[in-house]
Amino acid sequence: MRLFLWLVALMAAAIGIAVTARFNPGNVVLFYPPYRVDLSLNFFVLLEVLLFVLLYFLVRAFAATTSMPQRVAEYRQRKRERDGNKGLRDALKALFEGRFGQAEKAALRAAELPENAGVAALIGARAAHRMRQNARRDQWLNRIANDNGMKTARLMTSTELLVDDHQAEAALEAVRELHENGQRHIHALQLSLKAHQQAKNWPEVLRLVRLLDKHKALHPALSARLRELAYDDLLASSMHDAESIQRVWATIPTADRVKPYVACRAATALNERGLHDEARLVCEEALAANWDDRVVRAYRDAAAPVGSAALLAQIEHCEAWLRDRPTDAELALTLGSLCLKQKLWGKAQRYLEQALSDATEPRMVRESHLKLAQLHEALSQPEEAANHYRQCALATIL
Repeated sequence: MRLFLWLVALMAAAIGIAVTARFNPGNVVLFYPPYRVDLSLNFFVLLEVLLFVLLYFLVRAFAATTSMPQRVAEYRQRKRERDGNKGLRDALKALFEGRFGQAEKAALRAAELPENAGVAALIGARAAHRMRQNARRDQWLNRIANDNGMKTARLMTSTELLVDDHQAEAALEAVRELHENGQRHIHALQLSLKAHQQAKNWPEVLRLVRLLDKHKALHPALSARLRELAYDDLLASSMHDAESIQRVWATIPTADRVKPYVACRAATALNERGLHDEARLVCEEALAANWDDRVVRAYRDAAAPVGSAALLAQIEHCEAWLRDRPTDAELALTLGSLCLKQKLWGKAQRYLEQALSDATEPRMVRESHLKLAQLHEALSQPEEAANHYRQCALATIL
């Protein structure tokens, strides 16, 4: 439709020009003594148009010639941008596909474009790391060491790769440099947690676990496991004496003290250092909050001296607990052991036999038989004692 309109317009213009020229009697005289040139007005107008067209093309040709170097430079720049961007896309695609060698080669092409150099270096570093080429990985990262715009990305990538390579000290150094810039986002804290875990810096692990739990950035199971590992190391250290283990226990938050694995580990550590009174208190507080067989066993190991008020109080506590948990074999075994120590023979035999009947683990069967054997031996009943010793030995073999 547009072409048809153009044709109509051209035809109308041609007709108009032809009609105008036919009825135009004017002429133009060019006089330059001693010369004189007479031209019709129509021919003069035609010459003017041709001259204008000629000058127009001459000016365009001159402008095109003078702008040629700039146009060539722009063309080359566009070509570099196309090649660089294509290399960047290819590098990302190859990295996600797991073709790390091709990803690194494409990153080299992408790095030829200054605007892509930073991102290409990060891709190249990740690809080299996946191929276990640590020297090349570090070379890629060093390329952008002075690029302030890529500093955070470089440090985050460096930390992640160093943690993956189990270079905890180097990873923590990158984390410290990252924190100096005020960057404390969640992923940085998660990487820092892994680095401190690898370095076995358990106090810092606990601090980061609590911080990440506030942001709900850790799975509850992982958080619990990390706390368990940290407390196990802090409380099990052979460097602690009675005084230092109490100082460590005082630093643990109240909410964590009543958790079974923490209370069990703490009670065990306190028992090993002769702090049985403190161990009993730890177990009683933990059992009041969360019942757990591990804590019951630690409570049994923290038995007070024979004839003491503390031992009688332990027996009373266990009897009260057993009324609420009549089929708890671990608790029955604990109560029987405490009664045996206090020389309450009847109660001891009743509770130990109850523990033996309700026992579901070979360990409990073995310990119940051993305690019953000791009971009968104290009562001068050698045949019954020998029978329980034999059953204890069989349970050990099985």
